[in-house]
Amino acid sequence: MTNAETTGFQAAGTGDLARYYLVRGIVAAGWVAAAVAVGRSHAAVAAVLLVAYPAWDALANWFDAKGSGGLLANPSQALNVLVSLGTAVAVAGALQSGMNAVLAVFGVWAVLAGLAQLVTGIRRWRAAGAQWAMILSGAQSALAGVFFVVQSGGAKVPTIVDVAPYAAFGAFYFLVSAVWLIVANRRRTA
Repeated sequence: MTNAETTGFQAAGTGDLARYYLVRGIVAAGWVAAAVAVGRSHAAVAAVLLVAYPAWDALANWFDAKGSGGLLANPSQALNVLVSLGTAVAVAGALQSGMNAVLAVFGVWAVLAGLAQLVTGIRRWRAAGAQWAMILSGAQSALAGVFFVVQSGGAKVPTIVDVAPYAAFGAFYFLVSAVWLIVANRRRTA
């Protein structure tokens, strides 16, 4: 079995991966816009957005893994699906305790999801190329998670706006990866 077969991109193609990254970037950017425009002044909207973000991440990772050979062939994404689903549930519970607890949950999730994304990017490097932004994003996510956990123990009560830059960087990295793959695909076909 070739590396392309083990990562599922022989069947799906890097064009599918570029479209997936584009959708992930657009959704994350939309989440940031909603968080800043509406979530900061409406607690109920903020709560929905805070639960929806890791739930969306779980769904997106499941969809990506499904198109790349399934969860069994993609253990880092399988882990990311489980961690993100658990985080959505944990955020819903942490909302009862306050935003410091929510930020702590987001921090642990950012570390675990970031490490899973880092592993996925490394694994995909050979078959799909253009994974440097995903690798950087995973590493930065893990570091941001540590920062969130530390920040959650402070006296300042965080808001959804404190999470928005994390999602904005995710949007940026997904969009960069999409553009990079699209350009690389066009160069290959030219």
